[in-house]
Amino acid sequence: MNFGFIIDNRKCIGCHACTVACKSEHDVPIGVNRTWVKYIEKGEFPDTRRLFSVMRCNHCADAPCVEICPTEALFTRKDGIVDFDDRRCISCKACTQACPYDSIYINPDTMVAQKCNYCSHRTDIGLEPACVVVCPEHAIISGDMDNPQTEISQLLARETVSVRKAEKGTNPKLFYIDGDKVSLNPTETNQSADYMWSSQAAGVGKYAKYAEQRINEGGNATARERAAIEGRNATAREHAAIEGRNATARERAGSAPATTFVQIEPRTKKARRVYDAPAKGILWGWEVSAYILTKAIAAGAFLLPLVGGYFMEMPLLIKQIGAIVSLIFLTITGILLIMDLGRPDRFLYVLFRPQWKSWLSRGSYIITIYGGLLTLWLIASFTGFTEILKYIEPFGIVFALLSAVYTAFLFAQAKGRDFWQSPMLGLHMIIHSLMAGFAVYLIVHLFLNVNVGFTMVLIFLSIVSIVFHLITLAIELTTTHSTDDAHKTVEMITKGQFSWLFWWGMIAVGNFLPLALLFTGNIILFAIAGVCILIGLGFAQHIWVKAPQLIPLS
Repeated sequence: MNFGFIIDNRKCIGCHACTVACKSEHDVPIGVNRTWVKYIEKGEFPDTRRLFSVMRCNHCADAPCVEICPTEALFTRKDGIVDFDDRRCISCKACTQACPYDSIYINPDTMVAQKCNYCSHRTDIGLEPACVVVCPEHAIISGDMDNPQTEISQLLARETVSVRKAEKGTNPKLFYIDGDKVSLNPTETNQSADYMWSSQAAGVGKYAKYAEQRINEGGNATARERAAIEGRNATAREHAAIEGRNATARERAGSAPATTFVQIEPRTKKARRVYDAPAKGILWGWEVSAYILTKAIAAGAFLLPLVGGYFMEMPLLIKQIGAIVSLIFLTITGILLIMDLGRPDRFLYVLFRPQWKSWLSRGSYIITIYGGLLTLWLIASFTGFTEILKYIEPFGIVFALLSAVYTAFLFAQAKGRDFWQSPMLGLHMIIHSLMAGFAVYLIVHLFLNVNVGFTMVLIFLSIVSIVFHLITLAIELTTTHSTDDAHKTVEMITKGQFSWLFWWGMIAVGNFLPLALLFTGNIILFAIAGVCILIGLGFAQHIWVKAPQLIPLS
């Protein structure tokens, strides 16, 4: 069997019965959805049209969420349904970045990833999904696509259908009859203005009114109600709506007729999004940006003296300093990784229940082995067993490089974010690790008594790494990008909301200022240059992690 869905947009009336039935069937919390209906207003007044598109998991034949999940919490069944086992989920949120359709959410109550699972508990006993049963117009068709006797198979044979983001290569099994590009492509419209119910962070209807009343009466609301009213992770617009700026209590409760919420602007030709699910916000936050930086330091600080030892005399003290710095920052990396998990109590699942295709699982083993090699090297070097160091060091070089670059492969598995699919991302991470390593020794150099030859080599290679970084960065940002999402991310970085951090923080402070300081010949300014390099790398990781997540996926 090969289950799939068809959404017949010729019949859908946008009643939200499917959304309500799904929430009821699976006890889906307020603020998140397994299925929802997107409204688009298209045309120029008075000749306008409203489009309805049911959004949900596409149950892809080549599901990127399954590939990236480190613990097999997401899996594809034999009947083609992409299901989940929330008992295994560690809430790493990798699946939310891998899904090109924004179909996965983190349950705010249990802190695990969930999504449409085709009502597998119903399907297993021969029933149709709840959304199919409740649809009053039979606009949602489900069934076995490989069985020529089923309605879905016959519709696929005779109707022209479309899918969302076919270029992703996921082979989605959610098909639309009479699907419109402006509705199926999220970048065709934006959420720049308020639209119907967009500010209802506390929910819609009776629950919103009840929750708000409880808060106003004295703060005896439950944690969920308080969170809903406070609008955690809400945008500034949502906060303004909750606080009730320029609105009466009755307006906030949603008692006005629904037609008053939609305003069709005359002379507006572009399609407008007038109803959609709330945005999930930034799911990989500062912890991910920080862990990439600390991992770069941990890789570069040990890698440089080991490699340098094959070309010049490298004092044991320099290697010991590098190993100690690497072990400290690798420990910080592990702490940050655990902090980022929604279920940190399950972090050992990555090691003990790994899904080997996921670079999150592979990366966990890489940094664990790298930490073991660092510890073994330090023990041997401080206990006098220096003879075995030459056997450990080649493995140290390999795993330092792997630690530096594996995150690029993890980001490549996050197919929902086009900017991360760049083939140059791995090169960037290796260069960042080298720059971080040089920065460490520029700072440490202030406290060491080393020969002039070591200083000259350190300064020269630091300058080379910065120049090479600027060249690769220019190539990355100026070449034509294959998708609109990637192009918009670049514009956001160089000309938009991240431009100040990029040009002044990452480029000026992190690259050009260190270059100038390295030509001064002053040992104190060398150390300041090292600090500037690390600051610039911090800005770089923040921008590269956050900016792609601001591109809408649904």
